[in-house]
Amino acid sequence: MRSSRLPTRYGRIFPPDEAWLATAEPEVILDPELEIIDTHHHLWDLRTTSGHRYMLDEFLADANSGHTVVATVHMNAYEWDRAFGPKEMQPVGETEVAAGIAAMCDNGIYGPIRVAAGIVGFADLMLGDGVAPVLEAHVRAGGGRFRGIRHSGGWDADPIIGNSFPGIAPGLYGQPHFRAGFARLVAMGLSFDAWLYHPQLADVTDLARAFPEASIVMGHCGCPLGYGPYAGRKDEVFAAWKASMAELATCPNVSIKLGGMMMRLAAYDYNTRPAPPTSAELASMWGPYIETCIELFGADRAMFESNFPVDRMGIGYAALWNAFKRIVSGASDGVKRGLFAGTARRVYRLD
Repeated sequence: MRSSRLPTRYGRIFPPDEAWLATAEPEVILDPELEIIDTHHHLWDLRTTSGHRYMLDEFLADANSGHTVVATVHMNAYEWDRAFGPKEMQPVGETEVAAGIAAMCDNGIYGPIRVAAGIVGFADLMLGDGVAPVLEAHVRAGGGRFRGIRHSGGWDADPIIGNSFPGIAPGLYGQPHFRAGFARLVAMGLSFDAWLYHPQLADVTDLARAFPEASIVMGHCGCPLGYGPYAGRKDEVFAAWKASMAELATCPNVSIKLGGMMMRLAAYDYNTRPAPPTSAELASMWGPYIETCIELFGADRAMFESNFPVDRMGIGYAALWNAFKRIVSGASDGVKRGLFAGTARRVYRLD
């Protein structure tokens, strides 16, 4: 049982409790031959702050736990910015790090998984037209692997939710400077990973309709909230979330990532729970959201993500992917291949 019995402070990232994760009963890997592209994970070294390290060795220990992970998309985490140079160029450092790790994996010495085969970085689209040199620098640094950026817009009036970016304001995706920068992104053929909370989903819909040629990927199932002012309102939140997601799904240029709900959905208190949930338990909790996303977007616009190491706060890698496989166990082989790898290959333009 965990030494800390304090309730989880949702919306915040803290190092996973390794002893607690180890209490999970080992599970038989479901559909072990099914190829997986993990479309959303981070690599970071936070030894000087939280003490947590999750680099290539740690990720491979998770990814080699039984499922057939063949490639990944490295997602920005604002952790590898350069410590020098113009501020707007500093995030290019994260792409440089990810590209270096990808090159190491392409050598084959670390096994067959192509970690960071696709790279999504950060560039401040509020720079407007001035973001073009930053995007060009990312493309050069990515060595052919850079695919686009994520610019988080998660905002809520209640501070307990925890906004997604320092100094964030509501309506970011509709700001003129943001849209000028977005236009530059689209003109370069780069994709956009959107992330905000379910009450803001109309902002993504409006952006997608304003730029029908853009490739937009909505993260974390549209981020339904289940804590703070949204606690105890599960049915109400689900209905509002589903209505907004249905509207977003009418935009053919938007894809959806399935997963990443550990911090925000708050489906269970992983800080006080005596042991991690089984894959069957997680499938029961997350299933209605993931099934709805697949129904609305279709398998050709939906793809699974681990969101590790963030979601490692609440479950292990093997059990997480078992949960995803349980949720779609009744689907055809073709649908499964699309959800677990095919859609990712197309959307993120992976070889």
